[in-house]
Amino acid sequence: MSNFLVGRRGEDRAVRFLEKGGYRILGRNVRARIGEIDVVAQEGATLCFVEIKMRASERFGLPEEALTAQKRGRLVRLAKWYLQSRPRWQGSPIRFDVLSILPGEERPGRIRLIKGAFEVV
Repeated sequence: MSNFLVGRRGEDRAVRFLEKGGYRILGRNVRARIGEIDVVAQEGATLCFVEIKMRASERFGLPEEALTAQKRGRLVRLAKWYLQSRPRWQGSPIRFDVLSILPGEERPGRIRLIKGAFEVV
């Protein structure tokens, strides 16, 4: 199976997990010149920017550990772009979440949602 299909399956699984948890999905793979937001969702009044991280095993660390300072910075810039391009959301509370997936050998594997994974200072 190609990496694209594995990634797409993981992303589909992540979205189902978020929806079951009460998130309303507003967009997937939201693209801008500087990058892409995996998922934009709403939880209550909060606008959530969700980064999905998936690894086949813990051999090289946990999936969420792949969210480097550089990637966090890009996600913050993307969130600012998103808010500027959608005035409806300006002034709303926002949050940066990470959804970590380790498929593992057994089903369903491990999915971990880290709400407020980092903050903008």
